[in-house]
Amino acid sequence: MLFGTPVKAALSAAAVASALLIPAAGSASAAPALGSASAVPASGSTSGSGATVSAAASSFDAKCRSHSRTYVLKKYYRRVPVGPPTFYTLRCGTTTWGWKHIKLRHGWNSSMDRKIGAAIGSGDPNGRGGYSTYANQCPRIEKFRTILGTPGGNNDLLTAYKVDQPAVAGAVAC
Repeated sequence: MLFGTPVKAALSAAAVASALLIPAAGSASAAPALGSASAVPASGSTSGSGATVSAAASSFDAKCRSHSRTYVLKKYYRRVPVGPPTFYTLRCGTTTWGWKHIKLRHGWNSSMDRKIGAAIGSGDPNGRGGYSTYANQCPRIEKFRTILGTPGGNNDLLTAYKVDQPAVAGAVAC
């Protein structure tokens, strides 16, 4: 006989483990076939509303369907001069605040995610309880705005959106 009993047992255990980890083709957890109608839209495709949809949007959508409005989807960090970084959370929210609001009113894609990270991470206070990024010119033109503070918490992202207007009163002068 080529294999001893311990080797057969190990091979059997490996086969059972792989069968448990790899979903069957017809199961709900199996990845859809390429080109199938149930496939997740590719990054850059559009939803019925015309907003760009990404894989992260589909993932966040699934998480928000199965969790409450206070579920934390992502943390954005801001470095402070002394001490550990401060973090701000993006929660599922509702149609008036959080991720659901941003997706519905302003569209969600990887670009929106990056802009939020840049505004919170290194943007200037905008005088509206959040952080903004500005064009490098004087007078300063605000390009992207975040507003913080929700029913879920003061360090939660209320909304984020593109703007193209002079900086508001109370913002850092040029």
